[in-house]
Amino acid sequence: MQVGATTQARATGAAANAGDRSVINSDFQTFLEMLTTQMQNQDPLNPMDSTEFSTQLATFSGVEQQVRTNDLLSGLQQAMSFSNLGDVAGWIGREARAEMPMAFQGEPLTLLASGNALATRMELVVTDAEGQALQRVEVPVSDAPFQWAGVTSDGAPLPGGTYGFHIEYFNDDTPIDTRPAQGYATIEEVENINGEIWLTMPGGVQVRSSEITSVRDGG
Repeated sequence: MQVGATTQARATGAAANAGDRSVINSDFQTFLEMLTTQMQNQDPLNPMDSTEFSTQLATFSGVEQQVRTNDLLSGLQQAMSFSNLGDVAGWIGREARAEMPMAFQGEPLTLLASGNALATRMELVVTDAEGQALQRVEVPVSDAPFQWAGVTSDGAPLPGGTYGFHIEYFNDDTPIDTRPAQGYATIEEVENINGEIWLTMPGGVQVRSSEITSVRDGG
């Protein structure tokens, strides 16, 4: 999960792919020039041994095949990525469920917690954009959905923004586990970033499509 732009990750991945291909193409061109020069300047009275020539020609073919294979794999990967993008694009406007920060805009948020058979008490911990705990709220010991109202203990509304959520589990007063809470958010955009499909939610929250556990029609 990540919040905000992923321009840096995209640029880094693209630069790495371009660099790998540039090295292979450079090696291929250098080999071709060396072989041509060697054939042009061989001693007519002592020509290149046929076995040696065959070996170098085979090496040349191997390098050429490597370049072509990489180009083919790159094209195939891109085609598959865009195919997946097209499939997931139909999710835009629907609600996705995942472990993620969520944008609070004054309306209660629906959250879910994984069950824990040993827990006798569960607390929702709300954090700000920097990960600092802002609030603790006791929630039902259940894996059923519940709502976070987004208000302080005296009922004052919290400011709009992106908040993080996790659940702390207790057996009596002994902490036994901590897990991220899940929530539903509307999918606003689907994007292919370095071969991975990312979904953008309100507030600029971005989640990999592989981390989505369910999708439903928007309420």
